[in-house]
Amino acid sequence: MFMTKNVLKNLMTKYATRLYPFKKRETFKDVKGELKIEMEKCILCGVCKMRCPSQSIAVDKQAKSWGVDPFSCVYCGICVDACPVKCLYQEGLYRTPLAEKDQVLHFQEAKSEEPAPAP
Repeated sequence: MFMTKNVLKNLMTKYATRLYPFKKRETFKDVKGELKIEMEKCILCGVCKMRCPSQSIAVDKQAKSWGVDPFSCVYCGICVDACPVKCLYQEGLYRTPLAEKDQVLHFQEAKSEEPAPAP
């Protein structure tokens, strides 16, 4: 009997939350979103790995690869500010939600620089 008033009130009013997959809210201005890299510019110096507070970045100079664990990244942007060649950037949107962790660590191979042919 104590909740009857609240139940009736809630049935007659609009939703208190958004129905997320169907109604999406616009992102705020200057939001820090998903971390991206331009591998053509990357020199694999490892500064982003050293500055990352959540240790979610992996840099392997021998394999010429760079990776980020998106499930441990806190989207702080410190790695973007610390990058000396400015090859890291953050998109204004977050990753789409996943039902399960298929692949936790994503690697991108760096392009090897081949010397130009002699004339």
